[in-house]
Amino acid sequence: MNLKKIVIISLVILFSTNYIFAQKKEETKQPAKITWYSFEEAMALTKLFPKKKILVDVYTEWCGWCKKMDATTFSNPVIIEYINQNYFAVKLDAERKDTVVIDGKVFVNPNSTANRSVHQIAQTLLNGQMSYPSYVFLDEMGRTITVTQGFMEAANFEAVLHYFGDNSYFNMTWEAYQKQFKAKVVNQ
Repeated sequence: MNLKKIVIISLVILFSTNYIFAQKKEETKQPAKITWYSFEEAMALTKLFPKKKILVDVYTEWCGWCKKMDATTFSNPVIIEYINQNYFAVKLDAERKDTVVIDGKVFVNPNSTANRSVHQIAQTLLNGQMSYPSYVFLDEMGRTITVTQGFMEAANFEAVLHYFGDNSYFNMTWEAYQKQFKAKVVNQ
């Protein structure tokens, strides 16, 4: 075999191998996801890392808008990155059946065998205003800043995340903040 054929065969093998490995790498590359914690884990983490707030996504298994929020807004890379950097994110099933203990206080689902029975922790966080999805923003000490409700497009939710995450709520109204906020996300 002459040298020219050997070089051509070697190059074909080299490029084919690189292409196959690149395809495999693309296939195995996992998209970024929000790091979700239990409520108990998030409360404990704020004691270790007191500069992060807590974002609680209160949902139910039967809530269609909750599923849409997961599939769209919570899947947006800009939203994922900001939440992971600035919040301990909690997925809280409002109808969970187990017991939750926070700082010695016990929360239960009083009718855990019944359908659509609300857990006390969800009722407490939402001040009895049971609407899904709802988002509870807690400060670094675990105190409620505010509760927002309903499905939100990523660009709208981005502004809310920044308003509380960047502490802008201390020195400007929500209306003023919205006017000056520059979103990275564009709603589709």
